[in-house]
Amino acid sequence: MAQQIARELENFGKYKKGLRVQVVYGGTPITTQIREIKKAAPHILVATPGRLQDLIDRKAIKLDQIEFLVLDEADEMLNMGFQEDIDKILEYTPEEKVLWLFSATMPPEIRRIVGTYMEKPFEVKIQSESKTNENIDHKYIYVSKHDKEAALKRVLDYLTDFYGVVFCKTKMDTQELADYLEKEGYRAEPLHGDMSQSQRDAVMAKFRNKTTSILVATDVAARGIDVESLTHVVHYSLPENPEYYTHRSGRTARAGKKGTSLAIVTPQDIGRIRFFERTIGIDIKHIKVPLQSQMYSKKLEKWTEKVLHTDTIELNEDLISKALETFESLSKEDLVQKVLAIEFNKLYKKVEKDDLNIISNERRDDRQGRKIDTGSKHQRDDRGDRGSRERSYHSNPHMDTFFVNIGKIDNIHPGVLIDILAGHAGLTKKQIGNIDIQKRHCLVEIDKKFTKYLDSGKILKYRGRRITIKKKISGSKPIPIT
Repeated sequence: MAQQIARELENFGKYKKGLRVQVVYGGTPITTQIREIKKAAPHILVATPGRLQDLIDRKAIKLDQIEFLVLDEADEMLNMGFQEDIDKILEYTPEEKVLWLFSATMPPEIRRIVGTYMEKPFEVKIQSESKTNENIDHKYIYVSKHDKEAALKRVLDYLTDFYGVVFCKTKMDTQELADYLEKEGYRAEPLHGDMSQSQRDAVMAKFRNKTTSILVATDVAARGIDVESLTHVVHYSLPENPEYYTHRSGRTARAGKKGTSLAIVTPQDIGRIRFFERTIGIDIKHIKVPLQSQMYSKKLEKWTEKVLHTDTIELNEDLISKALETFESLSKEDLVQKVLAIEFNKLYKKVEKDDLNIISNERRDDRQGRKIDTGSKHQRDDRGDRGSRERSYHSNPHMDTFFVNIGKIDNIHPGVLIDILAGHAGLTKKQIGNIDIQKRHCLVEIDKKFTKYLDSGKILKYRGRRITIKKKISGSKPIPIT
């Protein structure tokens, strides 16, 4: 995103003679950036918080003379743990500067920055209704959580011209889904915060030139994506709030083009979809996952159309004669079957049930008069079993239980907690057991072989708040890990 903003500033100021714009960010050699700053003496510096703090610490840059300071994506900076960096950076700036702050949401932390560093601030709010792009067709499919991967593959196979972004909640989920799709034969690449800048640039280059047609990304990593011709945005995991849904969906239907926002919804998510509809003021239409027969027919239609419109080239007559001689014993029908087998072989190898759609009982009407699907009895029982499993501790003798001082009031869900532990101690899903999220804390099981990595000495933060992880002994209060 820093690179994108710098490019736009250069385009905007190209008729301003002598205007110098410099961009600095992590993942590239800081010595090179210091050299370029000293050489160019930029009028505008576009920087990520961490790299700017490094430059200040090295005395490579001073902010005491700046006239304007812009904090873009302020809520995301805080979500990524940059609150202390932002506070420190602001302390280096003069009081008489003009401060601009852009944020998709206004949590208390943002209000605190406004109250501390801005004098008589003027707030401009864009209502959700006015942000909705009418060229976006909002849809959702309704499946069991166990069928999400199969449903996504079915959709990608049916949409033969798919070119878009698939959104996941966590870095781990993003990497795992991208690896899975690639293994299944799809042209998919991940984009998340654990990748170096050079890796991200390489992925985006392949995506822009359509070598890769599927980008699997987190919300944070996708903030800098600006590709005008995306056909679809897929919410593989639903975001937590309607602002993020709107922001994700807005990646498609740019420059006056049409686009589709498709959510993969499970029984646990249906209430959130209804909430998004009411809050944003849109109708998210329920569509069915194509049956395998429908998907094959769609792909056959596309493939035969491609064959019919393929320009023939002049081949050596000997080559044609040899091919005709080889296929002489085959009938036209046999030859077509073999050619189709080559084209559809991978699809037929995918063993999955034909109908992935949930046929659910309609229990009650929502506030708009629409009936809400609550899932079959079997699916509701699954959810009850899952809840009881999450509260059944020490069932696995190979696990230790840990207390984490964040909970539902911090908008924590299992995916976020797994992502935090993965980033802090390098843990994977297999090393994390049952998770119980309470109002103000979480209890999480960790494989005993890997608990030593939790005590790394690093300060762990979430949305600017310091996190403590304590080992819990059965029948006693949690004790700090040592």
